[in-house]
Amino acid sequence: MEIVDVSIIVAYVLLTLFVGIWVSKRASQGLESYFLGGNNIKWYYLGLSNGSGMFDVSGTAWMVGILFLYGAKSFMFMWLWPVWNQIFVMMFLAVWIRRSNIMTGSEWILTRFGDGKAGRASHLIIAVFAIISTIGFIAYFFEGVGKFMAIILPWNIPLEFGDVLLLTSEQSYALIIIFLTTLYTIKGGMFSVVATEVLQYIIMVVAGILVAGYAFFTISDIEINSIISEEWKNIFFATELGPHWSSKFQAFNDLIDTEGYKMFGAFIGMSLFKGFFASIAGPVPSFDFQRILSTRTVKESAYMSGFTNLVLYIPRYLLIAGIVVIALVVLAPEMSANPSLVGDDLEIILPKVINHHIPIGVKGLLLAGLLAAFMSTFSAFVNSGPAYIVNDIYKKYFKPEASNKHYIKASHLASFVVVGLGVFMGFFAESINSLTLWITSALYGGYVAANFLKWVWWRFNGWGYFWGMLAGLLVATFQFVLDQNKTGFTQDTVLYEVSNMHVIYLFPLIFGFSLLGSILGTYFTQPTDMKVLKSFYKNVKPWGWWKPVYDDIKTEDSSFEKNDNFWFDMMNCAMGIIWQSSMILLPIYLLIRDYPKTIFTLIVFIVTSIILKYTWLDKVKKIPN
Repeated sequence: MEIVDVSIIVAYVLLTLFVGIWVSKRASQGLESYFLGGNNIKWYYLGLSNGSGMFDVSGTAWMVGILFLYGAKSFMFMWLWPVWNQIFVMMFLAVWIRRSNIMTGSEWILTRFGDGKAGRASHLIIAVFAIISTIGFIAYFFEGVGKFMAIILPWNIPLEFGDVLLLTSEQSYALIIIFLTTLYTIKGGMFSVVATEVLQYIIMVVAGILVAGYAFFTISDIEINSIISEEWKNIFFATELGPHWSSKFQAFNDLIDTEGYKMFGAFIGMSLFKGFFASIAGPVPSFDFQRILSTRTVKESAYMSGFTNLVLYIPRYLLIAGIVVIALVVLAPEMSANPSLVGDDLEIILPKVINHHIPIGVKGLLLAGLLAAFMSTFSAFVNSGPAYIVNDIYKKYFKPEASNKHYIKASHLASFVVVGLGVFMGFFAESINSLTLWITSALYGGYVAANFLKWVWWRFNGWGYFWGMLAGLLVATFQFVLDQNKTGFTQDTVLYEVSNMHVIYLFPLIFGFSLLGSILGTYFTQPTDMKVLKSFYKNVKPWGWWKPVYDDIKTEDSSFEKNDNFWFDMMNCAMGIIWQSSMILLPIYLLIRDYPKTIFTLIVFIVTSIILKYTWLDKVKKIPN
C-alpha cells in the first residue's frame, strides 16, 4: 500500500466523519427529525442515499465472484433478493406506503389492522422482524468488511492476550470500521446518514468509472476473448447449465457443477416464484422503507424510488465488470492451472485484484469507494433498526410520554445494542454467502406470505398477520440452525438432507408454513373493524379482493372509484424489470467488448426508458401532493 493510497483513504474517513457530525445538530428536534429527517429532505438526495445504501461491499464481492464464474447470466442471481422489488416499489408500492404519513414500517401496520389487540400483535411482530433482520445484516457486513480489509490492508492487527487469540485481524478491522460508522450515524440520525451517503455515492461512482476505464484501456479485446466463451456471454439458458468455460479452464466448469445451480431452469423458476410474492409484499422494514417515509410528498416517494434504480446499477456494474475483466485476464489462467486455488470462496477475487492489479492512486480511490459502500449501507441499517425499538416498542408500550431529548438518548442506546448484537452474530457466521442465503431466502421467506396478503385481501386480519409472521420466522430460524450445524448430522437422515438442501428450494416450505399460519390465524379470529378497513382502503387504494369494503364505501361516497390498475401495474413492472436488467448488462457487455450486444442493450435501455416515461412518469406527475 503506497502512501498516496493510504492518504486518500484517511482523507475520505476524516471527511465522512466531519460531514456526518457537522449536520448532526439538525437531528436533535425529535424522533421524526432523527429517523425521517423531518420529512424535509429532497427526493433526489434520498434517491442517491438509497442507491448508496444498496451499494454494499459484501454484496459487491459476491457479485464479482458470480459474474466471474457464470458470466452474463449472473445478473439473474440478483433475483434471489429479488433486486426488482425496487421496480414494484417504484411503480406503485412507494405511493401506497407514503400515503400513511407515519414513521416506521411497523407503525404503518396499525393503519391496516387498527390499534386493538390484533393490531398490536401484528405491530409487535413486524417490529421484532425488523430488529432481527437489521442484526442479521450487521452480521453480514461484519463478515464482509473484515474479510475485505484484512486482505487489502498491509497490516496484521490481531488482538491477543498472552497465548490466547481474542480477535483475528479480520475481526479487528471490522470492529474499527463499524465503530467509526456507528459514531456519526448515532450522532446525526437520518440527516447524517443522507449527507454522508451522498458524499459516499460520488466517491463510489468516481471509483467505478476509474476502474472501468483502466480495464477498458489496458486490456485488449483479444486478451478477453481468449478467456471467455460464447456461453459466458449468453444470457439465455436451458433447464441445465452447460459448460461456461473452455476445456483449458475445466476447473471452473467443475465448480459450477458443485455450486447447487446446475438445474438453472428450476433455480430461475423458484426465484421468479419467490420474487413475485416478495415484491408485492413490499420492502422489508429497513432503510429503503425509511427513505420512502422520509420523502416530502406522495409524489416524491415515487420519484425517489425510480431515481434509486436509475443511479444504482450502471455505476455499480461498471465497477463490478471492471474488476471481473481484470480478474479474467490476470487470475483465471493461474487459478485454472492450480485447481486448489478454485475454491467456493470467490469473494476473494475482488480484494486480490485490488491488491495486485490496480495502479497507485486508483487503488486508493477504489478502496475509499468500497469503504464508502460499506459505511453507507451499514449506517442506513443502524439508522432504521433502532427506530423500531424506540418508536414501536419503547415509546408505545413503556414510556409514551417523554421529552424529545429522552427519546433521542434512547435511540442512541438502541443503536449501540443493535450493533453489538449484530457484531456478536457476525463472529459465528460461516461466510458471506451463508448469511446472504439465510437473509434472502429463509428470513425473507417468512416475511412474504403475511405481507403479500395484507395488501390484497380485506379479510386478512392482525392475528393472521401475527401468526403468519411468527410461523415464518420460526421455520427460518430452524433452517438457519440446521445450516450452521449441518456437519454434525448423520448422512441419509432427514435432518442431514434438509440442512444440505440449497436454501432457495426451501422457500416454498417456509412460504407454505407462513401462509398456513396466516390463513388459520385469520379464520379463527374476528375480522378487522370495518372502520379501520375503510380508512385504510380509502387512503391507500390498493388493488385486490376488497369488494365488501369497496361496496360499503360506495354507499357513503358514490364518487369513490376502486383501483383497477393491477394488469397495468404488472405490465409496468415487467417493463421495469427489462429496463433494470439492461442497466446491469450494459456495463458488462461494454467492458467485455461485445459491441453488438452493447448496442442492443443500449437500445433496450433507451426504448424502455421512453415507454416508462409515458406509462409511469406521466402518471406519477398527476398524483396530488
